[in-house]
Parts: sequence; C-alpha cells; structure tokens
Amino acid sequence: MPSGFFALLDDISALVKASAASLDDVPTQVAKTTGKVSGIVIDDTAVTPKYVVGLDPSRELSIIYRIAKKSLVNKILILGPAALILGYFAPWAITPILMVGGAYLCYEGYEKVHSILSQHQHGEAEDKPVEAVTPQELEEQRVASAVRTDIILSAEIMAVAYSQVTDQPIVNQGLVLLAVAVFITVAVYGFVGMIVKADDLGVHLASDKYSPGIQKLGRGIVKFMPYFLTLLGYVGTAAMLWVGAEIIAHGIPFTAHLLHELEHGLANMPAVAWFAKALACAIAGLALGFVIDKLVRLVKPVKK
Repeated sequence: MPSGFFALLDDISALVKASAASLDDVPTQVAKTTGKVSGIVIDDTAVTPKYVVGLDPSRELSIIYRIAKKSLVNKILILGPAALILGYFAPWAITPILMVGGAYLCYEGYEKVHSILSQHQHGEAEDKPVEAVTPQELEEQRVASAVRTDIILSAEIMAVAYSQVTDQPIVNQGLVLLAVAVFITVAVYGFVGMIVKADDLGVHLASDKYSPGIQKLGRGIVKFMPYFLTLLGYVGTAAMLWVGAEIIAHGIPFTAHLLHELEHGLANMPAVAWFAKALACAIAGLALGFVIDKLVRLVKPVKK
C-alpha cells in the first residue's frame, strides 16, 4: 500500500513537471503568434483613430476606451472560445470563415478608396442631404462602426493565433489566446490613444511656461498631426485591402502557392519581398472589393 501511494505521488510529480515545462512554452508561442498577426495589428492601429475625428476632444479617450473594452471582451469571451471550439470540432470551418472576413475587409477598403476618389473628383463641398444627429448619437454610431470593423480584425487575429498553437495542449492554447488578446488590445488601443492625444500634448508644450525650443516643438506637433492622421487613414485603407486579400489568398491553394513563390523569388531582399507581396495583395483586394461592391448594388434593389 505505501509503495502504491508513493508511486501515485511520483506520477503526480511527473505530471506537474510536464505541465510546468509545457507552460514554459507559452511566452514563446505568444511572441511567435504576435509576429504572425503584425499585418492585422497595423491595420487595426491605422483604422481606429479616424473614428474620433470631428468629435469632442474631451471624449476621445473615453471613446477609445469603449472600443478597446468591447474589443477585449469580444476576443476573450467570444472569438477565443469560438476558435478553440471550431478548432476541436470543425477545424475545416476556420479557413472559410476567415475568407469571408477577408472579403468584408476588401469591400470596406474599396468603399474607402471610392469615397476618397469621389471627394477629389467632385470636391468636398458637393451638396448632399445631411442627416441631423446629436453628438451622443454620432458617438454611438462611430463606436458601433469601429466595433464592427474591429470584430473582423479581432477574429482574424484570434484565428491566426490559434493556427500557431494547434499542436499544443488545450491549456496552452487557451493561455496563448488569452495572452494575445490582452497584449494586442492594450498595445493597439494604447498606441491609438497616444496618437489621438498628441495634438493636446503639442498645445501643452506650446504654452508660455516652456522654453522657446519646447514651444516650437509643440507647435510643430500640432501642425504635423492632421497630416499624420490623414496619412494613417490611407495606410489603414491600404492595410484593409492587403490583409483581406492575403487572408483569402492563403485559403486558396493556387494563390497561396503564388504568394509563396513571390516571397521565395525575393528571399534575398526581405523588405522588397514584403512590399511586393503587400502591393500585390492590395491591388487584388481592391479588385475583389470592386466586384463585391457591384454585387451588393445588384442585390439591394432586389431586396427592396
């Protein structure tokens, strides 16, 4: 009996050691996964600041916090568990779902490009009926729109994160997804918060209580930020097209092979390879968004 008891303790000890060794892998897996989702993170970071443009500056951080909170809740309570469940019961469904999300990103990206080109062609002052909304209603609309876009990007992030840990124990999978959800959300929306409040920092530095050099820096920040936000909007639109098309391309063997060949052919020039792949995906995403837009316009009258 004693020997059986000690044998049981040995088994428990071995199990604990194996679990601890397995858990030591979690930070490595988180770092690896974070690198894999960098393109989607760039998209998320570049797209979000536009949702607070034109709103009360005193509400900017509050709006960013609301979007970040919904994003984190969606990742932890919905998207992470959904990835684990689908990965266990229906792993074949993950790729098609990702491709649908990629198509949505291409459609959104095309709509933004079309809107930008239309403004340049017809001018900003074109007379259009404007719906009157209160600041509170506008804020709710912006938050809802941001959350809709974020949930697509978050779904891509969690799915890609899951794809990197499919060979890990279920506990490790859950811990990696949780860590990625928290780290990515804090990093993205923390950086976004810094971006949207940079002009306030510039105004503060430009005050008389600082030296002329600091004041000049503050005025430079204030003048630079509108251009930076505009540039960031363009980057976000391009990233939407690039990320959406790349997700779809990886779901189709033929196009996935083409991307692999492109990267392999430029392997000795990593920066050029990355840019060539991103450009090819952005062009393909724009073309796909155009097709989806035409299909949507055909379907709308039928639904009416």
